Amino acid sequence: MSAPEYVFARDYLDNNRINLHHYLWVELFGYHLHPDIPLQNPDLKIADVATGTGTFLTDLSRRLPPSVQLDGFDSSFQAVPPKELLPSNINLHQWNIKQEPPKELQGTYDIVHVRMLTFVLLDDEIENALRNVFKLLKPGGYLQWGDVDVHSTRIENANQGKSTAALEEIIKITRSADHRLTAHWIPELPTLFEKSGFRDVKSDTRDAPGYMGYTLHECVLMVHGMIVQNTRNDDVASRLRVAFPEALKETYAGAYHAWTRWTVVGRKAGMIGCDC
Repeated sequence: MSAPEYVFARDYLDNNRINLHHYLWVELFGYHLHPDIPLQNPDLKIADVATGTGTFLTDLSRRLPPSVQLDGFDSSFQAVPPKELLPSNINLHQWNIKQEPPKELQGTYDIVHVRMLTFVLLDDEIENALRNVFKLLKPGGYLQWGDVDVHSTRIENANQGKSTAALEEIIKITRSADHRLTAHWIPELPTLFEKSGFRDVKSDTRDAPGYMGYTLHECVLMVHGMIVQNTRNDDVASRLRVAFPEALKETYAGAYHAWTRWTVVGRKAGMIGCDC
């Protein structure tokens, strides 16, 4: 039996995790869209790929004119609020980033936003995904991609000398649960952008300050519970059930998982009518 397309649960707990992580991400980086991306055009067309709960778009909709077109793409919209509750300029399109986009949508968007596909795309899938996203953009359009470098995982401890053995253990167990949880491509994104034809590539890496890092850690702790729920590996589930309560004790004593987060921005070559 093949693994499900999405590693985690599609339920209200996962939705809350995604939404909280969005607002913490924006707080950490200080912007929704990178300052290099021009937003003056009132008729912008913006796509959010793998939109999840749609929170990026609904949050952005309050900050841009209602004339801006906001389109969410995903393979499932189970996590998105009912269409009747969304701003009128938000539309949803079913599409998987691993596939070529429909011809009628190619060359359509001024800005494409992608975030948190660390646990979706394998190392041998990222280049194809970038090529597919590239096709969505107009000449001169911008791609912004944000993700967590899972291999930057480390344990910060406000109380040195206190044990962090369980926090170390749940990381080992989680990585053994699904090979999609160990992607290596995040630090390679700037190079992969250039290889895919993007220009003016910039990367912005952030490590959260302690208070925010601790909150982000508690947000991500929900992931381990979802792995227990979803994994088909009984050994992984049983080991997590043993380690998780101890990891919580270590957390409450001041220890937490920390990660480096990346935002990478690039521009599709050219303007309409030229290749410059």
